[in-house]
Amino acid sequence: MNGFDELEPQTPELVRPYVITKGRGLPDEGQISLITLVTAAADHEQRPTRLSPEEQNLLDLCSAGYLSVAEIAGHTQLPLGVVKILLAALTEGGYLITRPPVQRAPLADRDILEEVLNGLRAKFG
Repeated sequence: MNGFDELEPQTPELVRPYVITKGRGLPDEGQISLITLVTAAADHEQRPTRLSPEEQNLLDLCSAGYLSVAEIAGHTQLPLGVVKILLAALTEGGYLITRPPVQRAPLADRDILEEVLNGLRAKFG
């Protein structure tokens, strides 16, 4: 037994995410965040065969309806960074549609709420 046999089983685990993502980097957080909603495009049935098995799996998963990036990562059991990279690539290719999360509504002005309350009390007692 030489020293190289001990390292061999660990090598594929270290290389795999890089191979899956084809060396691409993480997308901008504004582009795809944990709560970004993703679904397959309407013409997802015409998929080219050049997609990787992981990309095909993501398309199959997203064809059922909108899922968040966090849900997709949970279903695929891939690292979150890898999922984000693959989703960004599929979105750029036109296979997926992403929808940013709805912006948080601004808080209502306290004075306006008090005026409404006072008006309701005056009208209905």
